[in-house]
Amino acid sequence: MAAVVLTDGGGQTPTAAVPLHPVAGSFRPDDTTLDECSDQRCVEQAYGNIAYRQGAKAALRRFDAQYADESDPACHRVAHTIGSAAFARNRGNVARTFANGSATCWSGYYHGVLERALLDVRGYQPERLAAVARDLCDDREVRTVAWLAYQCLHGLGHGLMITTGYDLPRSLRVCNRLGGSWDRESCKGGVFMENISTSYGFRSRWLRDDDPVYPCSAVAPRDKAVCYQLVTSRVLQVVGPDWERVAEACAGVEAGWVASCFESMGRDVSGQSHRDPQEIAEACAAARPFGGERDCIRFAAMDMTANFTGGEEAAVLCSDLDDGLREPCFGAIGTIMGRFSTTATARRRACAAIAPVAADRAGCVRGTSAGLPRSERR
Repeated sequence: MAAVVLTDGGGQTPTAAVPLHPVAGSFRPDDTTLDECSDQRCVEQAYGNIAYRQGAKAALRRFDAQYADESDPACHRVAHTIGSAAFARNRGNVARTFANGSATCWSGYYHGVLERALLDVRGYQPERLAAVARDLCDDREVRTVAWLAYQCLHGLGHGLMITTGYDLPRSLRVCNRLGGSWDRESCKGGVFMENISTSYGFRSRWLRDDDPVYPCSAVAPRDKAVCYQLVTSRVLQVVGPDWERVAEACAGVEAGWVASCFESMGRDVSGQSHRDPQEIAEACAAARPFGGERDCIRFAAMDMTANFTGGEEAAVLCSDLDDGLREPCFGAIGTIMGRFSTTATARRRACAAIAPVAADRAGCVRGTSAGLPRSERR
């Protein structure tokens, strides 16, 4: 098979390395406080000051009080800054900084930690970046809980894009140099997510208005699954919040990747509806004519579980579904819940707590191993 040549949005293949992105920099505390802020930059700095001086938990408590419903898209950048400042406070200790964080506002805290951690890399060759990247997420404290390991690797993908100046091919090459397939896929998810919606409001050159599924249609086969599992976030930017049009777009993507696109639709349905079970079920029904409703529901349930860091809310969605969708829905809850626990016994107990019906509980338990690295499936 011929090699896939990825070009930018203008159809040109870049010939020179992209410089370090100008907004990626080390956090430096100052005297800024929230009481005096009237603009976004000031708010970011003020929250960073709290994290740097009082710790991440103090900053995140105040953050959650202000951005509880995540309806303000600016919350992601603020969470980035909190993560960066906490990393500086902990003198570069990724594990300690991760342990004090949370996934609030689309995991912005974790992204900020990894962005900051990559700034001291000397040189941006993929092999050099990969060597640093492997060390960042291999700490035993991070690997103890699969949820933290995933956040680290996913945040790494975001950090690679920001640090390399949104060089998508270079970032993917680094992810593909990581150890296992679970690590590689988790990292690439962060790369493609940052490409679609950049943390600093810039438009990536790896997007095309006349082809909303690009760059998924152009990347190498080994990178397509993860790309298509995020692609509807880009489709929504082009067509607006019209789920029938999104479903039609998914039905028309490359053969072999249609299911991945409907999975992406489920994740976006969950986010756009603020994780409302009834709205999710109605939106995913738009995928039914194309055979994508099951995949839509599964990934909506996974997104709910991840963002609520538990399956109780997602179980409400699953319990109201017909039998054909109910089992995979509970299995999807288990896929994410399995990352929160360190033993099989704890995973079974977690499923029992949210699924009193035996069949639902069994589906959840089966799903708990699917979201784990192969070495931890037991």
